[in-house]
Amino acid sequence: MVDTVAVLASQRQDRILAEVRAHGAVRVADLVDRLDVSEMTVRRDITELDRAGLVRRVHGGAVSADPDAAAGRPTDEPAFAEKSTWATAEKRDIAALAAATVEPGQAIALSAGSTVHLLAQRIAADPALRPLTVVTNSLPVAHTLHHAAVDPAGLDVILSGGTRTPSDALVGPVADTALTTLRVDRLFLGVHGLDESGLMTPNLAEAATDRALLRCAAAVTVLADHTKWGVVGLARIAALEEVDVVVTDTGLPEPARAVLADAGCALLTPDDTTDHQPEER
Repeated sequence: MVDTVAVLASQRQDRILAEVRAHGAVRVADLVDRLDVSEMTVRRDITELDRAGLVRRVHGGAVSADPDAAAGRPTDEPAFAEKSTWATAEKRDIAALAAATVEPGQAIALSAGSTVHLLAQRIAADPALRPLTVVTNSLPVAHTLHHAAVDPAGLDVILSGGTRTPSDALVGPVADTALTTLRVDRLFLGVHGLDESGLMTPNLAEAATDRALLRCAAAVTVLADHTKWGVVGLARIAALEEVDVVVTDTGLPEPARAVLADAGCALLTPDDTTDHQPEER
């Protein structure tokens, strides 16, 4: 005799897995409505999928466990070229929103990371954002601003120096010391992951250099697509309370939005570009 309960559980879990693969993340509350079951049942199904390595259970829902959702062990550090192929549409939207907050005459800092690199491409292509001074510890960002810039005469690029990481960031004592002498209006920071505990990276040296970038900035904007939520890293860069604005995409689960709001982070997404304008701390 077929176990009806087991079959139904299997069907629910297939549906949950399909939702996560289609959207990168899913909320428990949404699954309760779609599957017409209790919250406890949904959480139990997510736990089973998490144990099987098919999804990753996070606060309020689940995210993809596939590599293109940036999942991995706390010490995993993907190469820049690999990260550039993940969540590309979301990253392009985030870069466009971030670029709209840059003003001519500012001094800004751009960290390493594939989303920040897309922001650098937009800055390079927009002559209206001149004059502009950019401090960066990213080799791809510096290369793009130097070689692809329209009106390069109005764009000053300061590269920190340091030791190169797999993500093409320059880190270490040389970079950290150089950044202590600088002051910028805003830092645009890419992260490996974030959750209630803060911003994270798998690289200890990069965490220290990112903290040096934070200290030299009057305001901090984090660029992170929804797949970064719940992703852990070995080293914590900063608490959420140290962030002024998070630029993300519409896939960010509602529980994550609530956590960011409680921490005082303004949220900027493609469906809401007016309610939360960046302000200096």
